[in-house]
Parts: sequence; C-alpha cells; structure tokens
Amino acid sequence: MSATAHILAFAAAPHRLPASVRGDALRLLGDTLAVGAAGVGAPGEAAILAAARAMGSGSEARLIGSDERLPAAAAAFVNAYRIHCLEWDAVHEPAVVHAMSVVTAALGAVIDRRGGCDGDEALTALAVGVDVASGLGLAARSPLRFFRPATAGVVGGALAAARLIGAPLDHALGLAVASAAGTMQAHVEGLVTLPFQIANAARAALVAADLAKAGFPGPSDPLEGPFGYFPLFDEGDLPRYTSALGECWRISEISVKPYPSGRASHAALSALQALAPDPARLERIELACPPLIHRLVGRPYAATMTPAYARLCLPFLAALMLIDGTIDPRRFTPEGFADPALAALAAKVSLVPDGNEDLNALFPQCLTVVLEGGERIIRPIAATLGSPDNPLSPNQAAAKLALCRAIAPAGASPQIFDDPLAYFTGTP
Repeated sequence: MSATAHILAFAAAPHRLPASVRGDALRLLGDTLAVGAAGVGAPGEAAILAAARAMGSGSEARLIGSDERLPAAAAAFVNAYRIHCLEWDAVHEPAVVHAMSVVTAALGAVIDRRGGCDGDEALTALAVGVDVASGLGLAARSPLRFFRPATAGVVGGALAAARLIGAPLDHALGLAVASAAGTMQAHVEGLVTLPFQIANAARAALVAADLAKAGFPGPSDPLEGPFGYFPLFDEGDLPRYTSALGECWRISEISVKPYPSGRASHAALSALQALAPDPARLERIELACPPLIHRLVGRPYAATMTPAYARLCLPFLAALMLIDGTIDPRRFTPEGFADPALAALAAKVSLVPDGNEDLNALFPQCLTVVLEGGERIIRPIAATLGSPDNPLSPNQAAAKLALCRAIAPAGASPQIFDDPLAYFTGTP
C-alpha cells in the first residue's frame, strides 16, 4: 500500500478517539474558537467580510464572533481569517503547521450546513484533519517556501469535510492539492495576506469536498506523483509520517499559543515574562536560536510597521513584554509602534544564529539578559510555553480565554467560551 493510500485509509476509518485525545481535541477546539471570536475587527477583517458577502447570499453557516450567517464556503473563508489573523492560533511546532485553523473553519461550516452534528463525530473528523495537515509538515525536509499552514491545511480540511459529508476521499484529496496555494512572501513582508491564505485554504477545502461529493474528479496521485504535493510544495518523505500513522494522534502534539504573535517568538517571550527584568537596568538581550527562528521573527523594529509585521518582530514583542508583562493585541497600534520607550528597548534585542543545520528546527534556544554592571542571566529554553512538554497552567489558560472574551464583540455567542463543542456542533 502506498503512503497516500495509507492516508486515505486512515481518513476513512471508523475511529474512536482515546479519552485523552478527545480531551485534547476539545481543549484545542475551545482555544481555536476563542481566538476566532477575538479576531473580529482585526486589521483586514472588514475587507475579508465584504468579499465573503459578495460570494453570494445564503445563511448556511455562522460566522464566529457574530450572529451573521453566510453560504458555507464564504463562512469558512471569514472564520479561518478570524482564527489566524491575530497569530494566536494553535500550531504543531515540529510540522510548522497551524493545523487547527483551516480544519476547524472548513469543518464548522460543513456542520452548520447540515444542521448540526454529533459531538464525537465532529471531534473525530477534526482530529483526522489535523493529523493529516500536521503529518504533511512532519514529512517535509525542506525549509518553508510555500506557506505550509495553508498548503497542508487545505488537505487536512478537505479530508475532514469529505469524511463528514460522505464524499470520495481520494477525489477530495486530489482536488485539495490542486487548490493548494500560499507563499512565504506575505510573511516576509508582514502583511495581512498571510491570514488571507488560511482563509482561502478553508474555502478551498470545503469546495474540494463538495466537488468530490458531486462526482468531480481529482488527480489520483496528488501527493507523491511527479507534479504532486511533495515535488512541488515541500521536498519530503511521506512515509516518515505514514509509517506510524494511527499509532499516535498528532492533535495531542499541538501547542497552544499564549501570546498573539508568531510562535517563533514565544520561547523568548515566556522566558522574559518569567524573569521580569527591570527595563531601566537592561543593557541588552540576546537570543541564540536556529536559523528558522531568525528567519521568522528576527526582523528589525520599525516605527511605521503594520500590526501583521509587528506580530513577527521579536525586538518589538520583547520590548512590549518588558514594559507590559504580557502581549495584548490591542497594543498593536501606530501609537504603540511609535512609542520611543518601546523603540529604545527594541534596539537592545538581537537574535544570534546558533549554527543549527536543521532548517525546520525551532530548538534549542538560549536567552541571555545582560543588566547594568555586567550581571548576566542565562536561560536555556527546552520547550516553549503552551507546548505538550510545557503546557499552560490552568490560570494561564483561563487568562488567555478571558482576554479573548474581553476582545471579542459583545454579540459573540457565550457558548464559544463556555461550551465550545455545543457551539461547534450546533447544539442548543
């Protein structure tokens, strides 16, 4: 059996999630819906909503954080943008894939369109889609060229949606890869085009499942063929993922993001939050890190930067953490970026490549804080806060949920925060 056939068999199998995996899926679903509600009104969201409204009239599916309804594909488009636009959504770190975002948005729209869903059926489809999206990232050997959360996400989202509506999984897979798009250029430039690529992937995932259901064909070898996913998007070895398929659930490997910023910034930010050095005594901060960290968040501070750029700028984020003791998305404003106190602290932050030859590695990292008088605090970082090896405490998780609730519009359904599975499955 080919590696692709293994994935299709896994996506079709009548799984029963182990209790711990079901618990992880439910916890991550709640986190994803909460950050989606907080994303209402974020930069670029109004344009995304306007474009979605122009896709057609209808009331098939809800928009996270408001009482508006749109056709399912349009709702998936908006919801995925809202989930990713604050850079607060969960991520599979070794895969470098925000695996929850596309799958949750596509699956939620399908569930709404069919009028609801059993909770276990929904969580199983979610876990299957997240597994495949993460698995494609785990199989990759090349550095990020395309935006992997979108290119891998559309595949996981399409298989999850197809499983739920009874569409042929092989054609849904082929059509998803045919729809895959999104590059790292938007990341380099710090643009809201980045969450647009997640939005586009969620819409495409749902359309791929619907087309497969309608009998529309997809390529038969979309992952391993000569012009398939891996020859084009990522150099990789698919059996690296499929050889252990079903032995563990990748959704249990997902990391929650405590801060609304690029995940590559979180190791340093959590260390600074714990150390809480006095900004008035600070001489400099150095982060020794793999080249991927430098590439993702090592960009220079600029007073004219956009919020999307700032979420990926570790010097600014570190300065904000030093002054505020936290990262609040409401601080990403032109006034904040022009704050001379933040600029002065940001100038003291540097990232130092550590010579790691793994171009997909996020670790090891080591933070050095130098204070006046030459006092040095060295903090090796073994696991980022929010990862399975360093999970959020109950208080930290509650604080994130409370901040999301405070930022979300008043019209957001309380179920999103109080009973996310009931909200997701349309249960009164």
